[in-house]
Amino acid sequence: MKKRRFLSVLGLIGLAAALLISGCSSQSSTQQGDKVELYMGYNSDPPTKKKMEEIISKFEQSHPHIKIKTMTAPYDDFYQKLTTQIAAGNAPDLWQSDGTKVFGYAQRGAILDITDYVTKEINKEELNGLEFNKDSDGKYWGVPQGIQVGALFYNKDLFDKAGVSYPTADWTWDDLKAASVKLTLDANGKNADDPSFDKKSVKQYGFAFFGSSRGAFNILKAYGGGVLDPTLKKSIINSTENKKAVEWMVDGMQRKLFPNPADLKAFQSNFKAFLSGAVAMQIDIYAATTSMNGAGLNYDVAPMPKGPDGKRFAPVIANSWVINKKAEEEKVKAAKEWITYWTTSDEAQKEWTEVGEAIPVKKSVANSEMFLNPATKPENKKVFLDTLEFAGTIDTNAVFTEWVKVFTDNLAELFMDKYGTDEFITKTDEGIQKVLDDFFKKQ
Repeated sequence: MKKRRFLSVLGLIGLAAALLISGCSSQSSTQQGDKVELYMGYNSDPPTKKKMEEIISKFEQSHPHIKIKTMTAPYDDFYQKLTTQIAAGNAPDLWQSDGTKVFGYAQRGAILDITDYVTKEINKEELNGLEFNKDSDGKYWGVPQGIQVGALFYNKDLFDKAGVSYPTADWTWDDLKAASVKLTLDANGKNADDPSFDKKSVKQYGFAFFGSSRGAFNILKAYGGGVLDPTLKKSIINSTENKKAVEWMVDGMQRKLFPNPADLKAFQSNFKAFLSGAVAMQIDIYAATTSMNGAGLNYDVAPMPKGPDGKRFAPVIANSWVINKKAEEEKVKAAKEWITYWTTSDEAQKEWTEVGEAIPVKKSVANSEMFLNPATKPENKKVFLDTLEFAGTIDTNAVFTEWVKVFTDNLAELFMDKYGTDEFITKTDEGIQKVLDDFFKKQ
């Protein structure tokens, strides 16, 4: 996943309505001689488009009975067009879905249940992330195309300058806050442990978090809380564990160890705070390494800190191949051949690893020198692979965009001292449950 951007509420409503009334199928079957034309969609930028075209060419050479026609565009344009196509009944037979959207497509009836294919033809032991596409009923809705997982990114130069030891796998969230005290500096260079520290003139923060995969959700989970139950249809915000996690975050904001929403806005983009060297630590996903390497940042990664009871959580987003529920039989078969090629071919996996945008789904390639190469930052890439052992999804469902907005808007008001923790818990629990009920009780 490049960046987390979400379908508009209006677009989702349009998609849901169209799916209910549309009797159309995906593009009608097109066969060239004995060839099946497979219509495939994926989001891209110039480097990924070029690499995908190369992989498609090699697939067609080894599968001469299949011709692939593509629909591709940059992230926002791609998903906007895809939403329109799904509603019109002419979406690709197969597309690369952002991992946050897979269950949404499933719950809205847009993609095919591929449980039988996955259980009979996919070797689960060879792939990373397959289980992240399995719902609470045990059904599989996609096969990973590339994996994004979260870690604690830290600026080595800022740690060295402050004389603070780098984060370790033993760190708790309280250890992170204690380090943040030493790493937060005011305009006079005083850290937050100094009695003369001026909270009104902070020039460097210890730690930043924002959004969903990079934000508070991870801290709630580490404290034993969370947002939705396993069915993804009920809010669990109102819990003792969540209250403790929220109080931990509010304390860091009030002490100015963490930038609040207004502070982050001053950087024009939340991502620029860490990239500019004004923040010492940040939660981020593997895809962020591209921009950090481009900025020449001297950084590395560590596992996400542990909560009070030793629980650790990191967000995972398994961008995946999904199949159009309305695709014709021969195209479904061709789509499965593409997925099998993508996940089993060393050549395809190595080619895609060169792009550097995701963790390879094939374990043998992910554990190879090609991915783990210490000559490129971050040096400790194995953290991403080890993190998969305790990573989890960020409660994505058909109304993910809507409930995340309630959660983040209320959290922003809490961090800006517009109300207290108890009011935040009550208001957010009620708001999220309403979003869930408005959708699922109509199904």
